[in-house]
Amino acid sequence: MSALVPPFTLETAIQKVRLAEDGWNSRNPDKVSLAYTPDSRWRNRAEFVNGRAEIVAFLTRKWAKELDYRLIKELWTFGGNRIAVRYAYEWHDDSNNWFRSYGNENWEYDEAGLMQRRFACINDLPIKESDRKFHWPLGRRPDDHPGLSDLGL
Repeated sequence: MSALVPPFTLETAIQKVRLAEDGWNSRNPDKVSLAYTPDSRWRNRAEFVNGRAEIVAFLTRKWAKELDYRLIKELWTFGGNRIAVRYAYEWHDDSNNWFRSYGNENWEYDEAGLMQRRFACINDLPIKESDRKFHWPLGRRPDDHPGLSDLGL
């Protein structure tokens, strides 16, 4: 198996995407921040995040608001040290209003395989709880759970 560093192959890009999904589904901001360079730069919606401390603060706020968060990421394309993904996640607020959030991310990695730039575009769709598609126990998505394309998303 190749190392998960650039330049990416189809196999290593798919592995990177799954590792990112698994990390975010852990909802552990400190753990997730270690996948990024110490000076990583993000744009997430209209918010700009710089460095691991801001990543931890951002994710802590995010997962305090977005309850029962479950995420699926899918490789869109890759080349050199860049990967593009599309994703969807489901969550509810503290009033039990459910949402499915859709988005795209562009990632750029350093030579060690840490993400140095992340640009995310996201749209939130209110859904009924009965319309949810992501039903696995909180944490890592099971290997046999359908992905985005399989779910028609």
